[in-house]
Amino acid sequence: MTGRSEAQVVRVELPSGPVGVSVDLERADDAWATMALAHGAGAGYRHPFLLGFARGMHALGVTIARFNFPYAEAGRRMPGPAAHAVSTWSAIVDHLSAGSTPVWAAGKSYGGRMASMAAAARVIDPVGLVYLGYPLHPPGDPAKARVAHLPEIIQPQLFVEGTTDPFIQPIAQLDDAVTSCQDAEVSWIDGGGHSFEVKGRKRPPNEVGADLAPLVVDWMRRRS
Repeated sequence: MTGRSEAQVVRVELPSGPVGVSVDLERADDAWATMALAHGAGAGYRHPFLLGFARGMHALGVTIARFNFPYAEAGRRMPGPAAHAVSTWSAIVDHLSAGSTPVWAAGKSYGGRMASMAAAARVIDPVGLVYLGYPLHPPGDPAKARVAHLPEIIQPQLFVEGTTDPFIQPIAQLDDAVTSCQDAEVSWIDGGGHSFEVKGRKRPPNEVGADLAPLVVDWMRRRS
């Protein structure tokens, strides 16, 4: 699929005033779905992993909108307040909802967690949510689990997780969190770390991201 690529700017209302965030919209020919795709905490919307995942989704008929959070747009590496990210998710989903295809929300690590917070607060209402490496807790600190809001989410949720990811050890803790949800499941990547890298198998991040697209699309098709 060739489709069309558009660079856009979406206005986000913050307590300090409105800001614009960059969006790369890649329209798929004969698209059957649209996906808003957020980056992780330490990487912007053009990280190779996101580019690869977006390419894989686009090839399977999904229009993809990769976007920056305000802190990344400003050139900072540390995330701003969670409320800023939630407001960004609201603005992006509202912007995409003007189209003709149903809108899904997805994000790598931090970006996915912020989507879950927005959905739990009823700030966004996507068809479903996809978490690419949900950061259940800081590595080595399972007592600080970020799960209290997950049972409030009414949309279907897909957790794509590497079995060796330090953000979800012990795995039983993630299983418990998923069980607490209204409608959620896990797709495991055997041997995968937080960015789905597998020890002893060197692959570029864009290739790793692209390989996740078929399993995500299969779940989306089942839940559409």
